[in-house]
Amino acid sequence: MLDIREKEEQLKRAELIATTEKLSDARAQLFIQKRILENLIEEISGLTPDKRILEQEFLLKNTAKSDEIIKNLGKIVEELAIEQKKKIAELLQVRKTKEALEKLKEKARQEYIKEQEKLEQKELDESSTISFSRKKMSENAVNSQI
Repeated sequence: MLDIREKEEQLKRAELIATTEKLSDARAQLFIQKRILENLIEEISGLTPDKRILEQEFLLKNTAKSDEIIKNLGKIVEELAIEQKKKIAELLQVRKTKEALEKLKEKARQEYIKEQEKLEQKELDESSTISFSRKKMSENAVNSQI
């Protein structure tokens, strides 16, 4: 049972890593898209008025697409962040279960050792009693012959 939980923990950890990597990639893409848009706006603001108007027109036509890309990436980031939180919760639950099983296993092992020690002590006590009885019987036999 404990082995199953260890495998499950490894699987959950791998799922969490994969989700975290996806989230990181999505955040990086979102950052890049925002930065591209900011750079374009910055470049346009440095142009002369007559060139700026042409570039602003071009930017406005393409801004809708950029905004949609940014919005979609934002949704993906949110969804992945929620998924990551779920994966973390699942991993923590599996760890708690595994730790509880480990404690039970250790407790059972300690009880087994304690029981074995009791049996050994009982065996030693019986052996001592038998040895003592034999010694007394042989002493009595020797005394009765005298």
